[in-house]
Amino acid sequence: MTESPHASGASFRVGHGYDLHRLDRRPPLGAGKPFILGGVRIPADRGPVAHSDGDVLLHAVTDAILGALAFPDIGQLFPDTDAAHADADSGTFLAEAVRRAAAAGWRVVNLDATVILEGVKIAPVKEAVRARLASMVGVPEARVNVKGKSHERVDAVGEGRAVEAHAVVLMERVPDGH
Repeated sequence: MTESPHASGASFRVGHGYDLHRLDRRPPLGAGKPFILGGVRIPADRGPVAHSDGDVLLHAVTDAILGALAFPDIGQLFPDTDAAHADADSGTFLAEAVRRAAAAGWRVVNLDATVILEGVKIAPVKEAVRARLASMVGVPEARVNVKGKSHERVDAVGEGRAVEAHAVVLMERVPDGH
């Protein structure tokens, strides 16, 4: 029997999200889009190849929230076969996940994310990414962490041909009337 996330007796839920996008040079040399991470543009000569804007971090966070509550995932809600999502701002996907969570009586407590990327440093924009994520999920910045890691030249990520992100969220049931 399937129970709704709101009906569950649990007061807390944990969700994990993951995403990966191939990277390519920017036009006219390739098909890469502007490199956007956590809603913040990063200067880079390559960017994600994606149907939407390809924000790998926002995709992972969106799936973490949806997954914590056993909702349909980002690919089910925003399929890459739907022209309406072409070049879409991934912030709209995250906003919808947060909206669905709130409608079911849940909110984000904290968020921890890891971006794995070779050759492009996120340190210069890390605080801006944290601030943007905190604003988007409705928590203080102190409850959001973003880490950048390399892949030590192993596989497509390590060779600079892809970027991946993992996100973990803790969700809590909103007390009735608040």
